[in-house]
Amino acid sequence: MTGRFANIIVDISHEKVDRPFQYKIPASMQGSLEVGMSVRIPFGLGNKLIKGYVMEITDIPNFDVTKLKEIDSVVEGGVSAKADSLRLAWWIKENYGSTMIAALKTVLPVKQKMKQVIKKTICSTVSSDEAFRLSEEFERKHQTAKARLMRELSKSDTLPQLLVTGKLGVTTQTIQSLEKAGYVTVTQESVYRNPVKMKEATQLKKQLSKEQEGIVTEIFEEFRMGLRDTYLLHGVTGSGKTEVYMELIERIIGEGKQAIVLIPEIALTYQTLFRFYQRFGDRVSVMNSKLSAGERSDQFERASRGEIDIMIGPRSALFTPFERLGLIIIDEEHEASYKSETMPKYHAREVADEICRMKGASLLLGSATPSLEAYYRAKQGDIRLFTLKNRLAGGELPKVYTVDLREELREGNRSIFSRKLQELLADRLSKGQQSMLFLNRRGYAGFVSCRACGHVMKCPHCDVSLSEHKNGKLICHYCGYETAQVSKCPTCGSKYILGFRAGTQQIEEQLLKYFPQARVLRMDADTTKNKDSYEQILSQFANEEADILVGTQMIVKGHDFPKVTLVGVLAADMSLHTGDYRAAERTFQLLTQAAGRAGRSTLPGEVVIQTYQPENYAVVHAANQDYEGFYEEEMAYRDLMLYPPAANMMAVLVLSADELTGIAHARELADGVKQCFAGERVAIIGPAAASIGRINDVYRHVFYIKHTRYDTLVSIKDMMEQEIEKKGWNSDTVQFDFNPMSAY
Repeated sequence: MTGRFANIIVDISHEKVDRPFQYKIPASMQGSLEVGMSVRIPFGLGNKLIKGYVMEITDIPNFDVTKLKEIDSVVEGGVSAKADSLRLAWWIKENYGSTMIAALKTVLPVKQKMKQVIKKTICSTVSSDEAFRLSEEFERKHQTAKARLMRELSKSDTLPQLLVTGKLGVTTQTIQSLEKAGYVTVTQESVYRNPVKMKEATQLKKQLSKEQEGIVTEIFEEFRMGLRDTYLLHGVTGSGKTEVYMELIERIIGEGKQAIVLIPEIALTYQTLFRFYQRFGDRVSVMNSKLSAGERSDQFERASRGEIDIMIGPRSALFTPFERLGLIIIDEEHEASYKSETMPKYHAREVADEICRMKGASLLLGSATPSLEAYYRAKQGDIRLFTLKNRLAGGELPKVYTVDLREELREGNRSIFSRKLQELLADRLSKGQQSMLFLNRRGYAGFVSCRACGHVMKCPHCDVSLSEHKNGKLICHYCGYETAQVSKCPTCGSKYILGFRAGTQQIEEQLLKYFPQARVLRMDADTTKNKDSYEQILSQFANEEADILVGTQMIVKGHDFPKVTLVGVLAADMSLHTGDYRAAERTFQLLTQAAGRAGRSTLPGEVVIQTYQPENYAVVHAANQDYEGFYEEEMAYRDLMLYPPAANMMAVLVLSADELTGIAHARELADGVKQCFAGERVAIIGPAAASIGRINDVYRHVFYIKHTRYDTLVSIKDMMEQEIEKKGWNSDTVQFDFNPMSAY
């Protein structure tokens, strides 16, 4: 690109420098510098060299040319931010509230190109007989290393250098000496680090059902006609959504396009990747946080060069640099992990929508329990809805037993396991079938409930459960309402009122007490810290090396084990009362997904849901696998309380080193919104201390703003950003989170 000046965004995440700075382009770079390149520039009074990205190249100076500094150099090996990435980063900055550099780093999943792995091969330049003669000659001269190498080369013309320097113990100096004498040559080639460590196998294409074929044909025909739309595939557990994805991808790849498949957890990557690899071979790759920097860099490079057609992975895989993107699939689209927890707090579903708009691609969302946001859009006619109502194997949905733990307590059973669950576990062990036990949440829940009658302590203003704090108080994490801890149930007077404190480790221990002969595997955050832990545990269970798998949320999502005929849900209430308006939705989704792991093959499945509130609508509808019934009841609640998707909500988190300053700034911002948007019917909740009021000596205060229109909330965010800059609140950081997935 031609031009004498470059507008550059500096690699500093601070509001004060969240704008392009202009630099002169040295004569040596003119014509070769491009938009998106990573460069080093002198910055500040000390002219410290820092990194930045070229946003624009122009011939028009914005300042006195004599005062402009000059670009120092282009960063060697730096990843270039292409024009599409720059546009997307700007869209993320505007829609979610962050600095441009933070948004740019988000859309560049690889920040630095790593050195490529070089594979060296040693080739003999002489005949086999001559190589053997030379080996004997070197032996006589006591040059044993040379003798070893030439003897091996007499058997094989070429040898990998790693084998020669490793197993044969021949040094590089010895190899160089033989090369200088003309007996060998050393060739080298660049190879990619491949994170996909699977034996290639071909999978016979499964015959699609009439329902599946109809969905694939309709979406693909619209694609061929040039129509690009967003689709929601609502299919019961085991209905074959993945088969629909793979068939659609195959047809779209046949049109010369590429596809991205998002999955919610790294735990799912192995099983999903295996199925795709069987179908598409090495045209598939994976991108996730467990990869080494070198593996990530190589996958980024392969995608840029068009050497792969399909990228699979969680949220970051969305930013794969495909030039011919035709389709994005978001599997289990309801999952909270698609929302970023760090700035910018974007949602993958919304960003995927924008990427598809920019690149002319289609978007397919899939779930057995769609998010209320996606289903609401489908009901409104904004996106197309397809349904799969039958299980692919022809099996029935599992039989569900809802066990009332209040009854168990009254009848003297204080065990973690209900009598029904104990009975069915013993039955499965005797039959050689497998079981899964799902603990609804790791650790213990902050809510307080009565074990005798099921009463839960709730906020009188926000209709969410109060959270137990160590200071002996119960607090609402939305409005800040607090009350003293209770020792007796206000409804029935029982003394059994407290938080739930059983974790997966205690469950494993109890299980082995009841069933010492059982082979038990545990899968949670503690047992999956290593890179290959997920794969090892899932492979062991799939190979029937264990009878029972105990775990948290990660075991109930998408896995397919034909021998699993029993699923036990322990403490269903733990996600039902998390001090969050999405609690019922999350519980319904978890229970439905958990139930869906049982009876996925020809063997019938059974599910035991243990709860203190069997009458709760989320539990009732999950037991009946009735999504429509749950949606109608939950939407009535959201409409009444003006919670998303009936309205939109923005959390404003104020961080401060001083507690009083933090709450003062939060109140000042909230009051400013009230004044500026007085006629807009804006609802404000708080400010109040966040659920974790202080982290690393930084105080956290939060308030929430609700409005029916998303763009009004964006305008409010823009106004607050201007106020923050005007007031010069250097020590404070203000974070914005649109439609947060949980309370702060």
